[in-house]
Amino acid sequence: MIIAITAFSLPKPITREEARTIFLSTAPTYQDVPGLLQKHYVLSEDGGTAGGVYVWASRAQAEAMYTPAWRAFVRGKYGAEPSVSYFDSPVMVDNVAQKVFTY
Repeated sequence: MIIAITAFSLPKPITREEARTIFLSTAPTYQDVPGLLQKHYVLSEDGGTAGGVYVWASRAQAEAMYTPAWRAFVRGKYGAEPSVSYFDSPVMVDNVAQKVFTY
């Protein structure tokens, strides 16, 4: 399992409600993406940085998302260049399911 974390500094801070509205407008883009298990939108406490935490089935599927077109979409929507960091996740604790998963 791969965790990808994206982040970008916003040109000006936004409120939680502004972020929520923007995030909801882009959420359908991420539905039914092959290999994407979860996406968590994130906003820093000061509203100056936004991004996402993505849970992917594989690195290849994650890399297929973060194309030049995706980067252009982020720049157009938020006015900022995104960074993408990848992490291997060999173990996950799920307290809702009350299970520990290993990959």
